[in-house]
Amino acid sequence: MKIAFYAPMKAPDHPVPSGDRLMARLLIEALRRVGHMVFVASELRGYGSSPDTFPERQAAGTAEAERLLTEWRGSGAPDLFFCYHPYYKAPDFLGPLLSSALAIPYVTAEASYSRRRGEGPWAHSQAVVEAGLRQAALNICFTQRDREGLRTVVAEERLAMLPPFIDCAAFTLARAGSFPPRLMTVAMMRPGDKLESYRFLARALRRCLDLPWTLFIVGDGAAGDEVRSLFADFPPDRVDWLGERPPKDLPRILAEGDLYVWPGIGEAFGLAYLEAQAAGLPVVAQAVAGVPEVVIDGATGILTREGDLDAYAAAIRRLHEQPDLRKTLREQARRFVFAERSLDRAADRLSALLARFEP
Repeated sequence: MKIAFYAPMKAPDHPVPSGDRLMARLLIEALRRVGHMVFVASELRGYGSSPDTFPERQAAGTAEAERLLTEWRGSGAPDLFFCYHPYYKAPDFLGPLLSSALAIPYVTAEASYSRRRGEGPWAHSQAVVEAGLRQAALNICFTQRDREGLRTVVAEERLAMLPPFIDCAAFTLARAGSFPPRLMTVAMMRPGDKLESYRFLARALRRCLDLPWTLFIVGDGAAGDEVRSLFADFPPDRVDWLGERPPKDLPRILAEGDLYVWPGIGEAFGLAYLEAQAAGLPVVAQAVAGVPEVVIDGATGILTREGDLDAYAAAIRRLHEQPDLRKTLREQARRFVFAERSLDRAADRLSALLARFEP
């Protein structure tokens, strides 16, 4: 099929790297891998950090939809409109209008919905999301948490699951393990949940300073100075700041580690966890949001209760002190990602889900 792909949160070629951008690119590659012709419908950003921008974003979306409708009627319409990650801050102003006008299926992936956003300042934006979900012929969910939210407005037969996935091709290396363990973290440095995760991690590691380890941090951003200040009182040989690195370097960097530590506050699921496991790193994270969808507690890592700093520090200590357990989890983590969460596996699943819409 000819598929129009749209990501209102962040276009696939947006200059700022993120898990959201990566997943958009992975979905496009998965669709192409099974023979679909995919093109980015628009780079218009529907995201707004404040509900006050809704009228302006809605007007821009309507104008863009009208432009595309004219263009597609002249050059040939797509067979399907695929929207990735619509939610109350980034509604899809294009897909529902275009799909209705052209009489083509509308499909969403990783949409999220919460009734509490239906009241208050975000109500207008949430109404757009809800209307799109109701119109969609299929809503593809990445986590059970999102599926439960969508069930409140969408019939079960128009919901389907697609577990988060990555391209495993670059993860050819894996360490045999070393001592002292090399702890790894890959995360942007920005205010909000990311900064809070760094804060939580620093507090936990401060309780483990009696153990020998080095933490390697990949990432930078607007909150970089504040993040670095959280570790300022650590001995200088304990934290190695690697800065922001291109995605192509991450498999090699991760393969040099022994343990991936990231609390995951507010993570939708976290593709970085899958990348770490593909490189053979057991994960220590919290059992919050969508993290349990990508890390299997006791099999590919250890998940602790949300906000339990003692348990989180104890999990790091346990894996530090038990190299045999690290080895077992390392092997299981790689096997899990390569067997269950690969790009090829996802492409086959997507192909099966979309087969009903093929002409």
